[in-house]
Order: sequence, then structure tokens, then C-alpha cells
Amino acid sequence: MTKFDSLKNQRLASAVGYLLFVGMMAVGYYYNITFVQLGLVDLGERLLHLPEGVMARQMAGMALLTSLTAVVFGLLMKKTGWVTRFRLKLKLAFLVVAVQTLLTWAAPNLENQAQLSCWIALTALTLGVGVPVTFSMTVDLIPARSRGYAAAVITGLVYGMAPALSGNWQIETFSRQMLWVMPLGLLGLGWLAFFPNPFVDILSEQHLDPRYGKGRFLRDGKPAIGSRRLIGLVLIMFGIFFVDSLGFLRIIDTPLYIHNNWLSEGLAPRLFLGVVHVLAAWIAGVLYTHLNLRSLFAWVFGIFALVHFMYTLETRIGPGLSISLALPMLYAVAVSLYTVINFALWADLSTPGTISLNAALGVALSGWTATFLSTALALRWRLGGMTLDRHLSLVDALALLFFIALLLSPFLPRKINSHQRSGDEQS
Repeated sequence: MTKFDSLKNQRLASAVGYLLFVGMMAVGYYYNITFVQLGLVDLGERLLHLPEGVMARQMAGMALLTSLTAVVFGLLMKKTGWVTRFRLKLKLAFLVVAVQTLLTWAAPNLENQAQLSCWIALTALTLGVGVPVTFSMTVDLIPARSRGYAAAVITGLVYGMAPALSGNWQIETFSRQMLWVMPLGLLGLGWLAFFPNPFVDILSEQHLDPRYGKGRFLRDGKPAIGSRRLIGLVLIMFGIFFVDSLGFLRIIDTPLYIHNNWLSEGLAPRLFLGVVHVLAAWIAGVLYTHLNLRSLFAWVFGIFALVHFMYTLETRIGPGLSISLALPMLYAVAVSLYTVINFALWADLSTPGTISLNAALGVALSGWTATFLSTALALRWRLGGMTLDRHLSLVDALALLFFIALLLSPFLPRKINSHQRSGDEQS
């Protein structure tokens, strides 16, 4: 093989890896925000006739079990060295998708609370394994300079398709959609994981290349595990996901906010919101690539807090014509911005040896725990008779509180390490 042929194969393998990562993450995230978050609530309340209090406990339990499984398995991958074995990660991803496919088929056929509890436990375990396995592939498949753009493609695909394809938010619809896609993904993963393939051989070595293995936000090449910065970023992302889900779960129960846009009988309004999501995702990809962390989060959290306040202002001043599409359009922008960060950030704080645990901490604790604890809390508040105005006012207050905390963070005292201290003294 000539040097030119080798370079050609390398580039082709990298392109295959990029497509594999984008496709895998887009399908997985679409599954989570539609089938899991919206479909499970519909399953419990409409088909199984479970009280909201029971569904709140089920969703909270799912969040905690998924997060615990993700952190434990991410740590196991780090300790055993599995995190740097790409072919093994493909095999684990294959098993996760295989189990999830069976669970997706079974969900609409559940008959009682006991079956739902078992289903949720199995789903939480498989998703908990899937988080560190799939997110750790970032350092194998996506170079650091391209992660913002890859995250933008994933976010654009998911939020572009979700409004257009989801004409009704029922478990049967989501199950049928996923059962068209998941078996195809299973075949592709099986081919890559279990059969000799030159592409996989090349991709298995990419994490050794500093362009892939060195995260953009690493300081002096050191992993961020246990650092105050990692903990702070997990808390920030937790705040964004928590506030978003806490407000959105109440918004979708309010016809004023939902039936002329997200659940419109006509395709045009839903397609319009999908296009807005795609454009906002690309804007977020550019911002992520070119801004530092503090500026990035200040812009994203500031926009989200302002947009959420504007979106719910109608509950206090009365409905108007602008509510049908203008405010959901702004909301779509804000959601796409922070979702892009979630797909790219944790790899850029990691090395190939630490990505599994960092991704588990970041994605599971901030995304999963926040999303489903807030879902449980929203159901609990609705069960307790909290008014729409009171509910959304609390959500707006939380969004502004997190944003103010982010603005004040530069003024918090910083720990000075011994190397910096000695350098200061010499100067």
C-alpha cells in the first residue's frame, strides 16, 4: 500500500467515524427526549391510568438509577482500561441498543404498575451503561476542533426532526418510529463490532492522536476529574436541564402554549420550529468553537433565562397573537444552544483515559438526573394544584438565579497551586 493509499484510507475511516458518531448520538438523543421523557408519562397516565404521584416517583427513580449506573460503569471503564478499547465499546453499544430495542417494543404492551417498574429499572440500567460507552467514543471519532460542529449536526438533526415527525406525543407513535430505526442501527453496529473491518482498526488508534485525545479545555494536559471547574460545569448544566424540563413539562399541558405550534395539526408550524432549531444549532456550534468557557456559558444561560421569561410572560399579561410561533421560536433557539454544549463539552475536559467517567458525571448527573427529577417535580406540583402562573414564575426565578450565579463566578476566590505561587514569588 502506498503512502497515498494509506492517507486515503485514513480520511475515509475518519469520515465513517464521524457519520457513526453523529448518527448514533442523534438517534439516542431523539429516543430520550421523545420516547422516554414524553412517552413514559403518556404510557403511565393514559394507558395504565396511574396517578401523577406514582409517575413522579417512577420518573425520579429512573433518573437516580440511570445516573448511578452511568457513574459506576464509567468508573469501571476507566479502572479496567475499557475506555480506550474502541472495538469493545462498539460491542457494548450493540448490547445496549439490542436491549433497548426489545424494551421499546414491549413498552406499549405493559399492563400494570409492577410491569412498568420492572421496565423502568431495565431501561435505566441499559441507558446508564450507554452514556459512558457512547460519549466516550467522542475521543475516538471526533477531533477536538470539530466537536462543536459535530454537536451542532446532532442537535439540528434531533430538534429538526422531532417537531416534524411527532404529530402526537403518544407512546405508540414513538415506539413505531424507533422500531424503524433501531434495528438498522443494530445491524450497523454488529457489522462494525463483530466482523474484521479495516475502518475499525484505524478508528481504534485515533484516540492516540493529540488532535482527538487532547480535550480543548484541558489545562496543561491534565484531566479534570475532581476539579472544581468540572464540578462547576456539571452544576451549570444541571441547572439548564432542570429549568428547561421543569418548565416545559407544564407548558405542554397548557393548550395556549402547545396546540398552535409544537402539537399543531398542520405541518408548517412544526416544520418552522424544526428549521429554527437547526439554524440555532449551527450558531451554537460556531459559538462553542470560538468562545472560551465563561463567555460561552454566559451567552447561553443568559439567552435561555431571558427567553424562558419571555415565553411565559403571557401568563401574567394575557394571551396575544405573538404566542403562537414567535415565542416558541425563541425557545427553540435557547434549547439548541445549550444542547450543543452538552454533546461537545465533556470530551473537551477529558483525556482518552478519563472520558468515560467525565461523560458519566456530566451527562448522567446534569442531563439525566436534572431532566427526570424535574419531570417528577413538575408532576408533583401539578398534582398539588399549583397554578400555571406560580409554576412558571418559580422556573423563571431559578433560571435567573443560575444566570446571576454564573455572572458572579469570576469574583469567587480561586485556589492557587504551588507552581503558580512559586512563579509569582520569583516575579
